[in-house]
Amino acid sequence: MSEFLLLFRGGDGPSAQESPEKWQAHMQKWMQWMSQLQEQGKLLGAQPLRGGGKVLSGTAAVITDGPYMEGKEMVGGYLICRAAGYAEAVEISKGCPILEFESGSVEVREINVVSMQ
Repeated sequence: MSEFLLLFRGGDGPSAQESPEKWQAHMQKWMQWMSQLQEQGKLLGAQPLRGGGKVLSGTAAVITDGPYMEGKEMVGGYLICRAAGYAEAVEISKGCPILEFESGSVEVREINVVSMQ
């Protein structure tokens, strides 16, 4: 089994938040999806990310506010899961509620687990 990082981009959180009922229903879908992964022993961790942050760049590690990009490119959260390979990780990703929104996407990346010993 390998570990995969799922990066959630875009979505339409602000429009879902216009109605408390709509937002609650959307969040319930997230909880159900992650609960299923937990029950299957595939969920290793997940968290939403706050907006804003800092970006360090270049050899001088210049610090700027950010990241600033189009909403559909902004990483809003992540999930780490266990899967047999990319095919299974992609299949897991298909259940992600962010895909209910046209601008929502899930980037699937295999984690290169290295021993620090």
